This record gives sequence, C-alpha cells and structure tokens, in this order.
Amino acid sequence: MTATDRAAAPRQRLVLVTGMSGAGRSSALKLLEDMGYEAVDNMPLALVGALRAAAGLRPLAIGIDVRTRDFGAAPVFECLDRLSAEGGFDARLVFFDSTDDVLRRRFTETRRPHPLALDRPVGDGIAQERRLLADLRERADIVIDTSDLAPADLRRLLSGHFALSAAPTLSVFVQSFSFRHGIPREADLVFDVRFLSNPHYVAELRPLTGLDAACAAFIAADAAWAPFFGALTGLFDVLMAGYMREGKTYLTVAVGCTGGRHRSVFVADRLADWLRRQRHKVDVIHRDVDKGART
Repeated sequence: MTATDRAAAPRQRLVLVTGMSGAGRSSALKLLEDMGYEAVDNMPLALVGALRAAAGLRPLAIGIDVRTRDFGAAPVFECLDRLSAEGGFDARLVFFDSTDDVLRRRFTETRRPHPLALDRPVGDGIAQERRLLADLRERADIVIDTSDLAPADLRRLLSGHFALSAAPTLSVFVQSFSFRHGIPREADLVFDVRFLSNPHYVAELRPLTGLDAACAAFIAADAAWAPFFGALTGLFDVLMAGYMREGKTYLTVAVGCTGGRHRSVFVADRLADWLRRQRHKVDVIHRDVDKGART
C-alpha cells in the first residue's frame, strides 16, 4: 500500500483510557462501550496491536492503569509511537483525574484499598500513583477532572469528544457559573464578566435571572456590553475556524460572574445563540443559577 493509499484509507479510532485510581476510568470505559466502542480493560500493552488487528475497523477503547501488566509511562509512549508509525488509525490518550480529597473520599465510601497501598493509608497510594502517572498526564491529549462531574456531565463530555459520527463536527458546551463556587474544571476557555452592570443592586431585578427580559435589558444597556460582545464573537470567529482546522471535536466555554445568576447567565445564553447562528452544535447550562441570590 502506498503512502497515498494509507492516507485515503479509513482510520480506526483508538482511545487509551488511563488516570488516577478512583477518578472514573472504569465508568468512562462503560460509557464508551455504550457509544459503540469495543472496550477492554487492563489489557497488557504488548497485546494492543493484536487486538487492533482482530477488531478490524471497529473503534477501540482500552483501559490501562497501575494494575495493568507492563504498565508505565515509557511502555505507553512506546505503544503510541509504534501505532503512530504503523498509520491507519486515530489514537487518543485520555487521562482521568480528581483532587486528592475527592479520591480519598471515594475510596473511603467504597471501603476498597488503593491498589498501590493495600496495607497502608489511601493517601500514600494516591501520592505514589500521582508520581508514577505525572508524565502520562503531561502527554495526554485530553485530561478530564471528575471531581465535580455528575454522571450525566461525564457522558456529555465523552460524547462530545468521541461520538462516532460520519462527519466530524465541533460541538460547543457553554456554561455559566459563579466564581464563589469555583471555575469549572473541564473548561477550555473561561470568561469573567463581572465588569458588566450588576442587576443584584436593583431591588426589582435581584430575584430574576439573566434569562428574564428585564434583567437582560438592564445588562445590555451597559455601555460596555456591545463592544465586549462584538469583541467576543470576533474572537470566536477566529477560534472556531482554527479549532475545526486542527480537528478539535469538543469545546467547553465557561462564563462566570460573582453568583452565577444574572450577568454570566445572560452572556452565556447570548453566546450560545450566536454560536448556533454560525451553525455550530451548542448545548448550554447555567450551573449555579439556583445557588444564591447575589451575582
């Protein structure tokens, strides 16, 4: 087969799923299997090539972690480099992570020992595993932090990155949030709109949200709004074209204000509408709209 033939041949999708124990790797494999991938957990890296050959062009999701035979950053990199040299596939390394506190809580709740600390405190195993996986996390194509992710959010993220559609598209997830409750860990882009006029300080607007007409009109009347939104959409014109050119399939945009009820909700909703008019696939959620009255 010539180089031209190889370039024109269908590319098999291969997702290597790794990360910290307790961060959601097993759940991700099950979700990928539901999406149509052939999912295999804890396969020795030396057998990845054989599984790929046996599967034909069916997309593969392979879970690897510290329990996997011959596991380590160097063997994983060698495997990826070998498959890259062979050509004919689209391989992604996905790393699942969570904060140490969340990992400790999950092990405590399930009453399971950490695989690297069977007779020691869970924290020892987490610290050792984090050192072992540092290089893998650094090289990963995608890092997904599940500390604050609900199961539905994880499904949405995986579907956005790895859905098996015939024609590649760029899906956008726009999320408003409150800085008081933390920046969304999965965000690719974060915008701070706390400079806009705050409806919280208008008594009749305070109980409303950025989705209400009166509140939206108040924010839109701010002299800073029109130039800001013009600059924002101009930026996205450039970004979206570049992301699509580079083959990016999923983008998470977070828009924050103090309390996540008024300004961030308004801007996120307007941005989502604009992106839809540009014919992008867009989902929007207002994470903290019900968490407090102050914005």
